[in-house]
Amino acid sequence: QVQLVESGGGLVQPGGSLRLSCAASGNIFNINAISSMGWFRQAPGKQRELVAIITSVGAPNYADSVKGRFTVTRDSAKNTVYLQMNSLKPEDTAVYYCRMTSAGLTYWGQGTQVTVSS
Repeated sequence: QVQLVESGGGLVQPGGSLRLSCAASGNIFNINAISSMGWFRQAPGKQRELVAIITSVGAPNYADSVKGRFTVTRDSAKNTVYLQMNSLKPEDTAVYYCRMTSAGLTYWGQGTQVTVSS
């Protein structure tokens, strides 16, 4: 099995920044076969949506609503993916979930709350 542990959520004022981290651990074979790592979010009453994703090949993909404000990066040596969130807006308030795909399987983190409010 693979475990994803997220951290870095919290309360921030509009215009502020947060950095989320997601560390993968567990089955070594699956970790070495990671094909993508990324972030989704779910606001109350809304469906879970893609925020940003980085694959083993190609450039990262971002939701239009976060382009230019959020940056996803991955440290392969640490099996960790990060989401740097700048210029945060109240509409960014949601539970943020880390997702990893590996060897045909999909894993989710437990979620971390991000609240943007004055």
